[in-house]
Amino acid sequence: MFGLFNKTPCLDETSSQWLLDTFSWAQKNFNSDLFYSHTVLVLPNNQFFPGKVDSVDRMANLIFDQVKQYAAISHWPTRIEDQNTCTITNQPEIKLSRAIRDPQGVADPSIDDSLRILIPYNPLQINKPEVMISSFAHILSHYMAKTTEELPPGGAEYWPHATELLAIFLGFGIMFANSAFTFRGGCGSCYNAQSNREAYLSELEATYALAIFTVLKEIPVSNVSKHLKKHLRSFFKKAIKEISEKNEEKQPGIDHDQS
Repeated sequence: MFGLFNKTPCLDETSSQWLLDTFSWAQKNFNSDLFYSHTVLVLPNNQFFPGKVDSVDRMANLIFDQVKQYAAISHWPTRIEDQNTCTITNQPEIKLSRAIRDPQGVADPSIDDSLRILIPYNPLQINKPEVMISSFAHILSHYMAKTTEELPPGGAEYWPHATELLAIFLGFGIMFANSAFTFRGGCGSCYNAQSNREAYLSELEATYALAIFTVLKEIPVSNVSKHLKKHLRSFFKKAIKEISEKNEEKQPGIDHDQS
């Protein structure tokens, strides 16, 4: 009888602990100091992504440059190209004279295209900014993760999941939670599966990771929840409470050292 009043965890213990452990892996390897001092919660609005252009290619470039800026990797030698026209062969290694993440970094325009990392983009995503932002952030997180020798928790098998979480660590959690699942509803002509992205974290897992970010950054819950899809808000608030309790207990799997 009294079992009816037991707390039901947000996720199964294995999943929630993996998210906590992987967030700690991101803090350890990708500048915990920068996380606390510089990283912001990026929102899918004109304040964070200002500007108007007259073509899909220029809009994709504008969004991409802003994603790089928020991730503190503006100095990376990259270029983007429509996935329908580009051919990706052997990608060059990232060669930087500065730190992997540097808020003051500036791109060197003189670097030859052959020495730049080619990032493909899907032009069909241009009308789904959250999807395009998430796609860019995930690809860049993949290359960022390759700069460390320490595999994420679970090893290579969990690489795409870990690199999604790394993108959430970089500030893009709202977009990942909102774009992890797209309901097909409505008429067939309103839905185009090719404009969506392939998500590895479920929407609840992405929302839980966003909650970790929110707790560690001490962001007011209402400042985050109002930007989430309505059906995720109650789960997000429950996750905040659960993670806050774990944080207070100083359980393994979450980094409390900001130094």
